Amino acid sequence: MLIAHITDLHLRQEGELAFMEKIDTAERLARTVDFLNEFRPRPDLVLATGDLVDFGKVEEYRNLRRVLDRLAIPVYLIPGNHDHRDNLRAVYADHTYLPKSGFLHYVIEGHPVRLIGLDTLDPGKVTGLMCPERLAWLDARLGEAKDKPTLVFMHHPPYSVGIAQMDSYGCIGGEAMGSVVGKHPQVERVVCGHLHRATTRRWNGTVVSSTPATAPEILLNIHNGGIWGWGETPPFVGFYLWQDGGIVSHLTQVDPRVSPHAFPPKKA
Repeated sequence: MLIAHITDLHLRQEGELAFMEKIDTAERLARTVDFLNEFRPRPDLVLATGDLVDFGKVEEYRNLRRVLDRLAIPVYLIPGNHDHRDNLRAVYADHTYLPKSGFLHYVIEGHPVRLIGLDTLDPGKVTGLMCPERLAWLDARLGEAKDKPTLVFMHHPPYSVGIAQMDSYGCIGGEAMGSVVGKHPQVERVVCGHLHRATTRRWNGTVVSSTPATAPEILLNIHNGGIWGWGETPPFVGFYLWQDGGIVSHLTQVDPRVSPHAFPPKKA
């Protein structure tokens, strides 16, 4: 099974630029869609982990659909802190995996790996939240299939990364979530976005990692030793490959400047 992961798309209304009105995030997402459609072997599905749009407006979600509907692969959406649950639900009403009310949690069945999507949105706040109700839902879902390899996906990382500004925008309740996950050894991986950077950590008996954005990357600024800002890097896609009883992760740039060059065939 091959899972593709995109995150932090930050689309605005059609024709509008983001990131200080400098970046065409829709064009960057369109390039990513083309890349995924052409990638072989084709991924089984795509996870899009929040900050799908910039201001949560209906018009922004319509622009998101305009681009994402070109995907030839099933895509599953969860919200981030820039999103609006009801507007997302309204524009994606035909995505029947999305609950009709309440948190946008769900489970994807029917694959070698069971997938659990978490809604960490706390409306009006940049921080995420795993409250007791959400933790109980996660615990119950994990308890339903203790022998099934499982990947959990969410927007906010439930761990700190050493970038002070991003840690201040982290997930409240992340430690409590770790206690829940630690009870369920079938959790092979927890994946998230929000950071606009790649990170990996051993965490409560599993591995948790973040994928950089299709929007620009946040600069690496550990313990305030650098610039707090962003850089115009290419879009990124994460891949999670289930094989031989485990998940292997890969990360790649969507960069038209990178031309493929095949190695010459081996001599006999």
